[in-house]
Amino acid sequence: MSTVTFQGHQPTLVEGANAAQAAGAPTIALRILSSEEHRDDGDPSVLQLANDADPMAIEQCLGDVERIDLDFPKFTDGRAYSQAFLLRRRLGFRGDIRATGDVLIDQLVQMERMGFSSAVLKEGVDASAARRQFERFAAFYQGDAVTALPRFRRNGDKADRG
Repeated sequence: MSTVTFQGHQPTLVEGANAAQAAGAPTIALRILSSEEHRDDGDPSVLQLANDADPMAIEQCLGDVERIDLDFPKFTDGRAYSQAFLLRRRLGFRGDIRATGDVLIDQLVQMERMGFSSAVLKEGVDASAARRQFERFAAFYQGDAVTALPRFRRNGDKADRG
């Protein structure tokens, strides 16, 4: 599985991503977790941001935070997408932005594009089915939180997600 590190506001794919790109396989930067792998043990470096909270209000404390959990109370509520985008692009948060709650596999590609770096699947959801979502969408014309420039402005860059 590939992971993402951030240099400034731009992500860099690591751990096998170059080999996957060379082989033409889509690179999955979103870390997919089962509900059992997700732990909320009261770690002070983990912040749970309410779905209706303004991420701009926590700008001053982001230096002490390693992970921010954004909740999807139901799959039709997309406010966490906006929160992730603001955290990643406007505030330059470089830590883990994790999707929790009612996370469906068909939302994972969009979550990655908006700046999420990990997602917790609902209990009973097959992680391999979730990874297949990334095979369905190999490239995007628009820029996003991960790759700011639109495809036509990337100077011949042929990378699918970066």
